[in-house]
Amino acid sequence: MNAYYRALPFASGLPQWEPADAAWHGGAEPWPPQRTPATAEQLEEWAEADVQDESFHPIATFADGACVGASAAISFDVTVPGGGTVKTAGVTSTGVIATHRRRGYLRRMMQAMFEAALDRGEPLAMLSASEGSIYGRFGFSPATYRTRWELARHEAALLPAAPDPGSLELVDAAQAKQFWPVVHAKVRANRVGELTPLPGRWDRLSDGADGTNGPLRYLAHRDQHGEVDGIANFRLPWSSTAVNAGTLVVEALEATNPTAYRALWSLMVDFDLTKTIVAPGRPRDEPLRWMLANPRAMRITRQSDNLWARLLDVPRALTQRSYDTAGEVAFTVDDDQMCPANNRTWLLRAGGTSVTCVATDQQADLTITISALSSLYFGGMSAHDLTYAGRITPHADGVIAQLTRLFRIDPEPHNSFGF
Repeated sequence: MNAYYRALPFASGLPQWEPADAAWHGGAEPWPPQRTPATAEQLEEWAEADVQDESFHPIATFADGACVGASAAISFDVTVPGGGTVKTAGVTSTGVIATHRRRGYLRRMMQAMFEAALDRGEPLAMLSASEGSIYGRFGFSPATYRTRWELARHEAALLPAAPDPGSLELVDAAQAKQFWPVVHAKVRANRVGELTPLPGRWDRLSDGADGTNGPLRYLAHRDQHGEVDGIANFRLPWSSTAVNAGTLVVEALEATNPTAYRALWSLMVDFDLTKTIVAPGRPRDEPLRWMLANPRAMRITRQSDNLWARLLDVPRALTQRSYDTAGEVAFTVDDDQMCPANNRTWLLRAGGTSVTCVATDQQADLTITISALSSLYFGGMSAHDLTYAGRITPHADGVIAQLTRLFRIDPEPHNSFGF
């Protein structure tokens, strides 16, 4: 197993992400941080944990008996339009050593992971793309986005609202570990694009300091019956420069209803001895903006794609989500080199609770690439824009508007953590 991990950039202290200002990072310093190579003890710990994890499916590629590439798929459930969940292969920790790149090893690993996912009954694959130009050639395409925004405290006045019948409470890490899974499960049931958490997702929450950043702090909201319906993690990092001093970073905030959501933010945006509120990893359509007396005060400072999706089994995936409007569309997929069973003309019919997607010999209303269909799947991307980009070719008048009505959802899909 040590050779497997040594093929992964993060274990060798090498960059694992293209250098950029990350929308999921709230600090002022560059991201990702400098890494150090993993110790032998760390490799043994990772191997022991991964071997015991039934949701972790590693794969490696070899040349002359040496491990030259590695990746893995993690089995998740992801919430889709309509509130149901779909079994998903989350592709993660992918790398080919520098001396063996451009030889097709990554494609072979992807092909093997796709076939294994289909054998496990997972019609969908997802990943966070470390570099924007790599994964499109395997059929992946952006499906969710995230933003980092900033708000000056003196501009953070909220519009009037009804009194909160609940209460806010600062809690410690032990309590936060209990509250987070409960709140997340309720949020995930209603948020398209949200994932089931990995085991131990919140185990590392701590009251201890994190270098000069200070400790994470935790704020919980209880409803009028005393039940926790919202929680936030935040910190007040120390800065050696005046421009970044007095910044409150909201690392995570989730609420199951608008009252709890407003109450949590009302304290976060008016915290004593702070000047600026920074929130990374947030949805593009943050409701807080519409609670502000001055909506313009919330400034998006970074934005990036988040999860990329890839349909492995077109008819199975499309029939496991729902559609807000009734309708039908016949579409052709003809460019899927890795999952050739998808290359057919399909007739998608949606009506109420009944959804079917079957192969058909009728003339297609449109031709769509597998990557464009994957982007549309969660309902957050524009069929109009994909058509302008040449990824959808309409063959009938009005079909793109019909496609939009079938697939688009409100609010946009979002997921609060990666993998």
